[in-house]
This record gives sequence, C-alpha cells and structure tokens, in this order.
Amino acid sequence: MKKKKILILGASGFIGNALYKELCNYFDTYGTYFSNSALSGNKQFFKYDIQEDDIFKILEIVKPDYIISSIRGDFTSQVQVHVHLMEYLTKSKCKLYFISSANVFDAYSKYPSYENDKTLSESIYGRLKIKIENMMMRIPKHKIGILRVPMVFGNTSPRIKEIKILLESNEPIEVFPNLIINVTNDDRLTQQIHYLINQDKYGVFHLGSTDLVHHQDFIKEVIKRLGNHHPILKKVYTTNEDRYLAALPKENKLPKNLRISYQEIVDHHLMVD
Repeated sequence: MKKKKILILGASGFIGNALYKELCNYFDTYGTYFSNSALSGNKQFFKYDIQEDDIFKILEIVKPDYIISSIRGDFTSQVQVHVHLMEYLTKSKCKLYFISSANVFDAYSKYPSYENDKTLSESIYGRLKIKIENMMMRIPKHKIGILRVPMVFGNTSPRIKEIKILLESNEPIEVFPNLIINVTNDDRLTQQIHYLINQDKYGVFHLGSTDLVHHQDFIKEVIKRLGNHHPILKKVYTTNEDRYLAALPKENKLPKNLRISYQEIVDHHLMVD
C-alpha cells in the first residue's frame, strides 16, 4: 500500500520538527525550512522563503495528501500563503491541518473556551490565527482541521530553554499569577496529530491538557523539576481578577490514551539534561 504523502510547512521550527520526527517513519513526509543549512542536503526538505517563494512549486512537486501548516514569519506573508493553500485545496484531494492557538480567544477572560465558541482576540497574533481560520471555514469542512494549541512545553522547547538560561544567569522569570491556562508538550501534541491523520479526522480540535492550572503554579512546578528551588520570579498582573487563556475539548475529544494532564507534562516530559 502506497504511503500517504505529508508536507509540513515550517518543519525546521520546534513544533514542525517534532512533527516531522513523529511522522517520517510512517508516512512519506516532506518539510520546508528557511535558514537551517543543515537541512539543505536532505531531499525530503525544501528551502522556502515565505516572503519570496511560490508555495505552488513545492505543492506541485510533492503532491501531498495532507499539509500541516506550522509556519512562522511575516504575518502578511502568512496570510498570503494560506490564501494560496485554500486555492490548492479546492483543486486537489488534499487536506490541511492548521496549527492555530488558544490566543484566538484571548479577548475572553472569564471562562475557558471550547471548539464551537466564537473567536475574538485582542492580540495581533490571535487576530492572525482567526483570519486564517476564517478562510478555512469557507472550504468544504472535510478538507480542513483547525488545531488550537495552548502553550507548548518540552525539554527542547523555546520556553524551557529560556527558563534554563534565566535560571543559570540568576535573572527574573516572568509569571502571571492571575492567568489560568492549559498546556501541552511536543510529544503528546505530535501523537495527537498523528492520530488525526490516521483517522482522517476533520473539524476543530483543542489539543491541550484536559485540566487547568495557574501560570505561576505551573512555572514553579517546572522550575522545581529542573532542580532549581530559589528562582527569582517577576510577578506580572494584567488584571486584579483571575483570567483564562485555555482552549478545552468538549465536542471533539480524543481517546483517553492521547489525553494529558498538566501534571503529567511536569512529571514525565520535562527531563533534566
């Protein structure tokens, strides 16, 4: 049986690269990169400048069954790339999974958000994700998957790397005592997306922990796990009341073995170097 072809846009980034490693042994997997010269000799990777290059050239070469968009870069160029992807989807049998964000709900602070809740964002980043999501909503629903992801941790994640650097240099680490979040890590996120591809799922999915935690408490747990018990914490208050930035699953729940709690992320997936 012929392997399904997958194209990961942004495969040299933290999430994109984790996805490539998860999927490459099971599918005919390709990726794009921008500046990582180590990938230049890899025939599965294409150099792609979001502001200069034509995505159609790569699409015509790969002819993917699935595209996973985890691309970063100039916001205007991101929108334009996804306009082109929508055009490609209408003319092919391809399906698009878009890595979106819990920030599409960051204007709502009193409650956690679920798959069918209306999106509204005060941040430029959140509004970018909403714009792309809205474009996707105009495509036949069986061809798209909107994957809303909260803060992503993991031993090689930018967030953990930053915490380690600040700990080593004895610099303050920002925490938000009134912010209630859910979280995920690269291992579980990539397993979940692997499952969605295997099952050919479509729709809107919230791929975070099934429980909530205050940002400050979670970061304290992470630091404790990393072995530093005397961090300098800079408490940042954006409001006097608790506010939520959490995308929880309700309609599209994954199998129990693929769900995760925030404590599992601390206990099992943040390993000391």
